[in-house]
Amino acid sequence: MRGTHRTFRIPRPALGVLVGATALFTAGTLATPAGAAPQPGSPAPAPAPAHTVPATAQQQARAFWTPERMRSAVPLDLLDAGARAVGTAPRAGRPATVAPTAPTASAADVGPAAFPNGGGAWTGGGAVVSTAGRVFFTYQGRTASCSGNAVTSANKSTVITAGHCVKLEGAWHTDWVFVPGYHDGQAPHGRWTATKTLSTPQWTASEDINYDVGAAVVAPLDGQRLTDVVGGQGLAFNTGYNQRMYSFGFPAAAPYDGERFIYCSGTTSRDFLLSNDHGMGCDMTGGASGGPWFTRFDEATGTGLQSSVNSFKYNFLPTRMYGPYFGADAQNLYQAAQSS
Repeated sequence: MRGTHRTFRIPRPALGVLVGATALFTAGTLATPAGAAPQPGSPAPAPAPAHTVPATAQQQARAFWTPERMRSAVPLDLLDAGARAVGTAPRAGRPATVAPTAPTASAADVGPAAFPNGGGAWTGGGAVVSTAGRVFFTYQGRTASCSGNAVTSANKSTVITAGHCVKLEGAWHTDWVFVPGYHDGQAPHGRWTATKTLSTPQWTASEDINYDVGAAVVAPLDGQRLTDVVGGQGLAFNTGYNQRMYSFGFPAAAPYDGERFIYCSGTTSRDFLLSNDHGMGCDMTGGASGGPWFTRFDEATGTGLQSSVNSFKYNFLPTRMYGPYFGADAQNLYQAAQSS
């Protein structure tokens, strides 16, 4: 399969293609949804694999990403990524939430956003325009892009994205930077270089699409830490399916160009085909991978609880996006990142 999607080579023909390309847990809990209770006797999640970036490589990455290179970066999703695995359903755990730490913002002069919405420019303002951004890196010698989001964390330096936006085809990406609030080749809040990139054990080992979640810990910039500058969104784990959610990203494959901040919204449903992901009507394309999905999203302040990321599409459902369920392994990944 060529074009704006990457084909999953799995036994059932023509089913899966990618489009893409986390404060402590005392903040509060949600009622346990049906089917999300901890599984008695189930093994604890394995440690999240990580790749440490030397200081010299961090400096080189920040200098490497000029406005021209950012504008010309190819959406990762357009590349031929090879075979993908579909493994076990995500491990369940206790529902948990982390509150946003983004500053309060008002969009009182902007009307309510369309809901549901299949893909349009976000004009509501609020914290999300600062916490979300584009991710740039080098993949197989080529400049590439995804999306990501800054979240509340103990180290104030954690970004959540998709697994394939940190590691693909057995190799960790290099020259990795996060550009919150990106627009028109500009980095209004700076280019934040990764000191460490991480993913779930299942994505790292076999690129299992049920676990396509990644994270990065970024270095301080000009003596400041990431969420002290742009704020951090909240998170939610093990909170069930069929949720009202908002998805954001910087799609860069046609008809988009990576220069606009796009959102989708709707009530999600559980994928009934191959994965255990959330599904939402959304026409975002390559480059949107890793962009955040929120529950309890407040349009007036632009804050919510991140509960997934843009991950993949089926080639026969081009207007429906899928994102991994944030279960015990995604929660463990977040804990590993914020503890780094």
